[in-house]
Amino acid sequence: MAKKNSTASPTTAATVALTRAGISFIPHAYVHDPAVADFGAEAADALGIDPARVFKTLMVDTDAGLGIGLVPVSGMLDLKALASTLGGKRAAMADLAVAERKSGYVVGGISPFGQKTLLPTVLDDSALVFDTILVSGGRRGFDIELAPAAVLEATGGRAARIRRL
Repeated sequence: MAKKNSTASPTTAATVALTRAGISFIPHAYVHDPAVADFGAEAADALGIDPARVFKTLMVDTDAGLGIGLVPVSGMLDLKALASTLGGKRAAMADLAVAERKSGYVVGGISPFGQKTLLPTVLDDSALVFDTILVSGGRRGFDIELAPAAVLEATGGRAARIRRL
């Protein structure tokens, strides 16, 4: 089981990008268990946060190009809805090596901020009911808390229903 880490938050490309943009955030570090593969659920559990407020960053490959979908860890991404929002008809999860190369992060630590390649980003509209949400801070064991509007501002993204109902 992951445990909260009381050490100072790490500096990542995500924290640098947010700081440069003047966007406020709250860092949340915890000890990642290498045996855990469900990174989002681990973060929610370790930090004691409702899984509906913790969002996973997923890179998809659509017929309109690569894109990013942010959905709650308590739910699933609707690939067709994301493809449509991004101007395509079909989508599949991006190859893990492509996701790591384009983002500059390892899978399980992909942040929507500070990516090597800026990609169109869609935040699931369920985030809009919360004052703040958490997303990956750029490494496993590190999340960033900020307002949904700040996520959209920092990514140039938009909100739409992209979760499976």
